[in-house]
Amino acid sequence: MIGLISATAAGAAARDRLAAAWPDRTRVYGGPVADAVRAAFAECDRLVCFLATGAVVRLVAPLLHGKADDPGVVCVDEAGRFAVPLLGGHGGGANELAREVGEVLGAEPVVTTATDAVGLPGLDTLGLPVEGDVAAVSRALLDGEAVALRAEVTWPLPPLPVGAEGAYTVRVTDRIVESVDGQAVLRPPTLVVGVGASKGAPVEEVLALVEGALREAGLSAASVAELATVDAKAGEPGLVEAARRLGVPLVTHPAEDLAGVAVPNPSDAPLAAVGTPSVAEAAALVGGGELLVPKRKSAGSPAMATCAVVRRPGRGRLAVVGLGPGARDLLTPRARDELRRASVLVGLDQYVDQIRDLLRPGTRVLESGLGAEEERARTAVEEARRGQAVALIGSGDAGVYAMASPALAEASDDIDVVGVPGVTAALAAGALLGAPLGHDHVSISLSDLHTPWEVIERRVRAAAEADLVVTFYNPRSRGRGWQLPKALAVLAGHRAPGTPVGVVRNASRADESVRLTTLAALDPATVDMMTVVTVGNTATRQIAGRMVTPRGYRWQEETR
Repeated sequence: MIGLISATAAGAAARDRLAAAWPDRTRVYGGPVADAVRAAFAECDRLVCFLATGAVVRLVAPLLHGKADDPGVVCVDEAGRFAVPLLGGHGGGANELAREVGEVLGAEPVVTTATDAVGLPGLDTLGLPVEGDVAAVSRALLDGEAVALRAEVTWPLPPLPVGAEGAYTVRVTDRIVESVDGQAVLRPPTLVVGVGASKGAPVEEVLALVEGALREAGLSAASVAELATVDAKAGEPGLVEAARRLGVPLVTHPAEDLAGVAVPNPSDAPLAAVGTPSVAEAAALVGGGELLVPKRKSAGSPAMATCAVVRRPGRGRLAVVGLGPGARDLLTPRARDELRRASVLVGLDQYVDQIRDLLRPGTRVLESGLGAEEERARTAVEEARRGQAVALIGSGDAGVYAMASPALAEASDDIDVVGVPGVTAALAAGALLGAPLGHDHVSISLSDLHTPWEVIERRVRAAAEADLVVTFYNPRSRGRGWQLPKALAVLAGHRAPGTPVGVVRNASRADESVRLTTLAALDPATVDMMTVVTVGNTATRQIAGRMVTPRGYRWQEETR
């Protein structure tokens, strides 16, 4: 919950705007300001104070406990111009909250955390538990000193400016390691603990078994991703409470699924009780991985719990990112986040140039020229299979005549794939033209490099007969001059010569051009590969210099 506190009418107005935008995330604290801050500090995980920073410093100073416990605090001036993360920038989420507040109120986030200021990811912002000499290693990264990366397990990390050697180390491991000066330890969630339990098994017995198994195997509890068991034990109180105390989910599987998992230590007892010869080992192994701790029993007499530990292989991550039509303000926030998260960027050289300034230091860029789509797709998938966090970029929406299709044709289920939508050329052009896509419409590429012209023409003819608005991608190039006239002739067989046609070149870019013409007047020689051509249907009209396809509501008929 986010606590909101203000002291004046101006502050209250901004506070209420935030409360209205986030009704389920916020709570307004009234009354004397000191009492409100004290109550919110105790009850919320983040605060937004519409007060001067000096006042907030004095109010929260007596309440501070420690970096790991204090809520994030953001100060917003009463004019709503700036959002300043004052406390808990990383761990408390104040930096991200300041950015969110800025989006709602139009305020500028003033982030002063050192790593954010220079574009580096903080070690405590990677979504993984981090231990050790974090401050010293972070300072070394900031100062450009040599920092080595020791990845003992594979995990898709964001870019870090690390090398092979150095006095400082970022170590990625799920094993218990000795604390060493100059070493920060990242704990990826690679471990699955399978657990079985008799009815009424005490939580203390379950926890002692799990923690003892991890400790004796030299494994860190901070890397446990889940406790896993059979469906029949989903509500077993000892297992539910053990998972809660460990801070991980209790994941359950059907007995028939567990029965199909090959295990080294099957038993007749669980087969009779819940329908599978193994619970602990099978539940840990059901997703694959390396069995590090075979089934062991708890110390109770009789033993009421069993456990086994598996290390699942780290999965690479492939984000297929649409950059939009070219304008920076049409690049979505989600796309920005993925670009900054990726340790490897794969893309067409001219698209890489558009967003190179958004990449974090240490990002490895693999760029190539036109005509290498399949090669880029294979490269991106291969990098993800090596456990990297990869962003594969394309213009517009990556799923529309772009990189998503060839990449997903290469990818199997051994990597995680994330699609990030983007504003398409058709949508960008449509917004400039007016509302040509207001009713049913279709996009057709006129490039016959990958699709036979006979297929393209059949699709154009079907769209003409169905009276669909048509947007042509890749309409004409130096080597392909006849396809657009042929497609327009097909449409002309079903539409009047005066049918509106929109011609948009380089939509949203500095040299964009927009023309509204007709089916009869369009000169194909004025069109190139940077252009999209939108041809209206029989209902499309020019209204006040704009191209409009009505939706056909009754009121529109009555007002004509």
